[in-house]
Amino acid sequence: MIKTQNVTFSYSATQKFHFPDIDCANGQTLLITGNSGTGKTTLLHLLGGLLQPESGEILINNQNIQALSTSKQDAFRGQSVGMILQKSFFIEPLSVLDNVVLASWIAKKSKVQEKALNILDNLGLKDHVHKLPSQLSIGQQQRVNIARALINNPSVILADEPTSSLDDENALIVARLLSDLAKEYQSSLIIVTHDQRLKTLFNHQITLV
Repeated sequence: MIKTQNVTFSYSATQKFHFPDIDCANGQTLLITGNSGTGKTTLLHLLGGLLQPESGEILINNQNIQALSTSKQDAFRGQSVGMILQKSFFIEPLSVLDNVVLASWIAKKSKVQEKALNILDNLGLKDHVHKLPSQLSIGQQQRVNIARALINNPSVILADEPTSSLDDENALIVARLLSDLAKEYQSSLIIVTHDQRLKTLFNHQITLV
């Protein structure tokens, strides 16, 4: 569950964002759309604790993340938030499997190779686990991104333009897959995008202006 109230953020005196309130329950998908410059990625980074709001409140499972120290925010984010960024940021010398498992090491959890293999299998990547990320298609790389975001059973999944580099067929497949996984894992899923193709898929939507 993720909720926000009266969240604002400023880059300068002339660039201030006042975001609409969010209430996204476990297993629910919220689509946030808007043109470039409306603050979609900024909002996502605020929700993930990568930026601090100027004012307002962000609650994840009733925890006010602004009330935590920097070190506790980092730990909380590693355990409770899965982020799917627009750019993959893989560690290229590592295999697909090791890139996914690495997220658990960073979160200071024990190695969960069997779980990673199961997630990758469910995402149709069973035959690619020992390949390097550079050997995969863009669509396959995005599925590895999803696996990496899911490995720690996050309460919240935040996806930044997850379909921007995909063709129509793969864009809809990835979007539906994300939504289905959020329901399966009972995670709150927030997708920020300018991809108009996704607007027909989700009932719960906010448009930033």
